[in-house]
Amino acid sequence: MFKTAEGKRLLETTDGVGWRRWGPYLAERQWGTVREDYSANGDAWHALTFDQARSRAYRWGEDGIAGFCDESMRWCLGLAMWNGRDEILKERLFGLSNEQGNHGEDVKEVYHYLDATPTHAYQKMAYRYPQDAFPYGELIRVNSQRSRLEPEYELADTGIFADKRFFDITVEYAKAAPDDILMRVSVKNAASSAARIHVLPQIWARNTWSWKPGSERPILKAIEPGDVLALRAGKKTWRWSNDSAAELLFCENETNVPLLFGSPAIGPFKDGINDYIVNGARTAVSADGCGTKAAAHIVLDLPALGNREIRVRWRPDGVASEPFEDFDTILAQRIDEANEFYSTLQAGIHDGDALKVQRQALAGMLWSKQVYHFDIPTWLAGDPAQPTPPTERLTGRNADWRHLNNADVISMPDTWEYPWYAAWDLAFHCVSLALVDPGFAKDQLVLFTREWFMHPNGQLPAYEWEFGDVNPPVHAWAALKVYQTDRTLTGVADTDFLKRIFHKLMLNFTWWVNRKDSGGRNIFQGGFLGLDNISPFNRSEILPDGASIDQADGTAWMAMYALNLMRIALELSMTDPVYEDVATKFFEHFLSIAGAMADVAGSGQSLWHQADGFFYDTLHTGGGQLQPIPARSMVGLIPIFAVEVLDQAMLDKVPEFSKRLHWFLQHRPQLANLVPKWTEPGSGERTLLSLLHGDRLRDLLRRMLDQDEFLSDFGVRSMSKAHLEAPCDLAFAGMHFDATYTPGESVNGLFGGNSNWRGPIWMPVNFLLIDSLRKFHAYFGDGYRVECPVGSGVMLNLAGVADELSLRLKQLFIADAKGQRTSLSSSSVIDDNLLFHEYFNGDTGRGLGASHQTGWTALVANLINRDISAFERPVVD
Repeated sequence: MFKTAEGKRLLETTDGVGWRRWGPYLAERQWGTVREDYSANGDAWHALTFDQARSRAYRWGEDGIAGFCDESMRWCLGLAMWNGRDEILKERLFGLSNEQGNHGEDVKEVYHYLDATPTHAYQKMAYRYPQDAFPYGELIRVNSQRSRLEPEYELADTGIFADKRFFDITVEYAKAAPDDILMRVSVKNAASSAARIHVLPQIWARNTWSWKPGSERPILKAIEPGDVLALRAGKKTWRWSNDSAAELLFCENETNVPLLFGSPAIGPFKDGINDYIVNGARTAVSADGCGTKAAAHIVLDLPALGNREIRVRWRPDGVASEPFEDFDTILAQRIDEANEFYSTLQAGIHDGDALKVQRQALAGMLWSKQVYHFDIPTWLAGDPAQPTPPTERLTGRNADWRHLNNADVISMPDTWEYPWYAAWDLAFHCVSLALVDPGFAKDQLVLFTREWFMHPNGQLPAYEWEFGDVNPPVHAWAALKVYQTDRTLTGVADTDFLKRIFHKLMLNFTWWVNRKDSGGRNIFQGGFLGLDNISPFNRSEILPDGASIDQADGTAWMAMYALNLMRIALELSMTDPVYEDVATKFFEHFLSIAGAMADVAGSGQSLWHQADGFFYDTLHTGGGQLQPIPARSMVGLIPIFAVEVLDQAMLDKVPEFSKRLHWFLQHRPQLANLVPKWTEPGSGERTLLSLLHGDRLRDLLRRMLDQDEFLSDFGVRSMSKAHLEAPCDLAFAGMHFDATYTPGESVNGLFGGNSNWRGPIWMPVNFLLIDSLRKFHAYFGDGYRVECPVGSGVMLNLAGVADELSLRLKQLFIADAKGQRTSLSSSSVIDDNLLFHEYFNGDTGRGLGASHQTGWTALVANLINRDISAFERPVVD
């Protein structure tokens, strides 16, 4: 991989060459985010709306279709369009706010990320734009009329694409050099009649001058022969060129305060180009060819099925005086190099469609990297040149995260629904990103443990809406996976990376122990932990009568965390025996957690329900009584994740750890008996550390592999289908709660109506199940077999079960014999391209939730890579 042209560029980045300095780091939505919310009540969706976005300058970021910018977001490139019928320019993606959608926030556009390389030397995406007026009002109205029991009303449902009355627009970027950016826009009229479209490549400066008196404003200035110079005090001068006979338009990236707030001000404003094109307002743009936002106005009259290309180049002034002389040659070369890179990466994958799925999944990951800028102290206090924010904000959302100051390129779940990071989402992202760019994946994991992210108390920031919320602790697991992938790809074990992240994760582990184990019992209460409404009630809310929940999943996550940290410490002990002591500490903590799960607070009651063969959350009342919550959900399967296998060869290299392990198992038999030992049949020369001995694992797998319970044709459901006919019922404190299996979107109002985890299939937990089953197989071997599916008579070893689950998940994306993809609706895609949804219907496999949630769903790329033994093959050149 590193011998390819793109691979060599990756290696150059480690030597300081700025191939990653520019990239697709611009979101498709900045409006409606917490960063732009200066309200008293924390209602981000109304604080800065979609309608305001074209007229109001953003404080903390920018957005745009097919956006490209530098890592500080000083200068931004993007694309605007107008079909001659819309009421506004198409500058940014449209979607519904949480309250407008019958299933929460939802982008209402058709687009795809088609290709990308890790240095962003080549990027490609496609966008479908209607020729008739975009149905903004209809999408809002119809969705608002629909109930949670009805499907979402999508753009294609409006009939806007009938008779192929649309333009298919492809945007490609290529780098001639780290700071020399080529942009090609290809426009196709798909209709059988001629059509006109206005295409406006744009360049603008992020507004950094409106917030503090005396800040210097950059400038964009038209020069002959139609180029634009970009100047910023003390910085290099840039030149922006296009190859069309275009009208250059300029305005200021500033808020239209007369329109929005009724205050006097002199324009032109951020919406000036929009008002000039759509409304013919000639005074809305600059008269002197200067501003902080510019566009080349290109009018294309396309015949039926006609095509046109527009070429744009952005580079330091003085570079490429003939900007389009070598343009096509460079672009073709970068495409060839992208093909070479993926051909090497995917060597051994022979299914052509699997190749396509994996490449587009990774493309989406690379397109979803964004500049994330957010300084909490400044956001809370407000800016000197702006009105003082309401005082309520000083004690409201994120007020206790005053140390947080983010200004980094970060992997986001997506660029519209979730244009902000989440700590555990990012951990899964990094496992996929490591396939193409292990250096970036390592940097991302370390970044979240840095001082400007991690809270002084050791907590990792959860997500923008509430940094203090709790995500499952999967960072250590991801660090191990990335470390292993990096070692395979490079042939070098980066123990410096492991040491760096390990020391910080010990602080985070201590935070969990001190903050989420309220009784000091090694039983954890993490809250909703990303699993939304799999419980009869919201687990993050304060319960009546002083009750609390002893969480089977929260406790199991911590058992997994302890084993992950133990494994990292053992890896580091191979070269530094000092880490053996710390490995022992986490081994003993794992056993303490296992003991607590078996005997909650000395009550004699376990989180394991022997009669049902399942783990349940337990309601711990203020009076000290324990009441199981009989919901068979992913909560009870998560204990499978807590597993590590130690072979004798490793134990021989860590004598102090081995001595302590043997002492502990001999002198603390009450804990040692809770977990399997090397004396259990099938272990060979290996030691198994797990919450599950062989019989208990069989009981769980009997539930998990039952198609009337958890096993779907497309993976493992988040809640047992048995609850469709027999809902989970719970009476408590004079109230009645229930939880019913729902294969798709949630039908209740928990989490603002945007909850979804009763039934759907979610890729990350399925991936963790597969990973854990492979570890169990490494211990039990081929002789340990279970029926899969239950009732089929087919007996598989645990590696075979993992393969079966992987196959079912891949079938969500890979086309069947008829060319159909289970997860997709044909009306939501361009040609035969893919989407990577947030989650999937537990019965049909249909994609649900965020439609471009490539982040965690990109783990399908790792499942495809597993077909060629990704972590066991020889080092790739």
